Amino acid sequence: MKTLTVGLLIALLAMFGSVHAQDVTTVEATGSDISENLDLEAVASLFGEAENLEDFENKLNDPDTQISNLDLNEDNEVDYLRVVETSKNVTHFVTIQAVIGKDQYQDVATIEVEKDSQGETQIQVVGDVYMYGPNYIIEPVYVRPPVIFIWFWGPHYNPWRSPFYWGHYPRHYHPWHPHPPHVYRRNVHVHVNVNHTYRHTTIRKSSTSVELQKKSRRNDYGVKHEDKSFSNRNKKTQPKQNKSQFNRDNNSQKRSQKRSKGDSKSKKGRGRR
Repeated sequence: MKTLTVGLLIALLAMFGSVHAQDVTTVEATGSDISENLDLEAVASLFGEAENLEDFENKLNDPDTQISNLDLNEDNEVDYLRVVETSKNVTHFVTIQAVIGKDQYQDVATIEVEKDSQGETQIQVVGDVYMYGPNYIIEPVYVRPPVIFIWFWGPHYNPWRSPFYWGHYPRHYHPWHPHPPHVYRRNVHVHVNVNHTYRHTTIRKSSTSVELQKKSRRNDYGVKHEDKSFSNRNKKTQPKQNKSQFNRDNNSQKRSQKRSKGDSKSKKGRGRR
């Protein structure tokens, strides 16, 4: 009887240990697609609030707002995003690069600012093909011309090339741990100015930017991890629209609906007056 009781006790302890082990889960900070860890609408919104490119880089890496959730080198710290600019004639080509190691950089996105034939400033935010796939392009339409446009074409313009690199960052900067993707997506939405419009297109307007990108692109992470390119990451998804693209477009649609509701309420309010 005593032997039976001890055996039963051992069995119960083993069962409890097994259940307890099953309750312990590990939360992965990386999402099903790495492109979902940097919202380019949030980047476009931030760009419209910056005074110049130095200010833009500071905003991109602000530990309080945490616009980025990218951890490409998987060191459990969000990568510093540096901003590098080149220009030619009426085109300013701005590259956002993740700093992933000593002399190692990965282009994440570009912002292409150009004056058209009428002298109007045009802007496109283009996701890097390795990160976001081909032709992931956003055209922000700001409610008023951003200050940074005035800086680009004004007398105080100076070309900006980030002085920061691996192990050497601004004093006010400190890295943060990446969040689970669903937490990041929920948190970053508040940093997208819904008063602006974010048009999605597949047509890249600036041929000069394409030319400049060929000379300056860094793809150090992509070269080492070809299997993680956007096309390889999404091979098993439907050909017309992959899961990552659907998530991004769905988020954009929700924001558009919020803007429409806000406009509708505003019109109703004016009507009552």
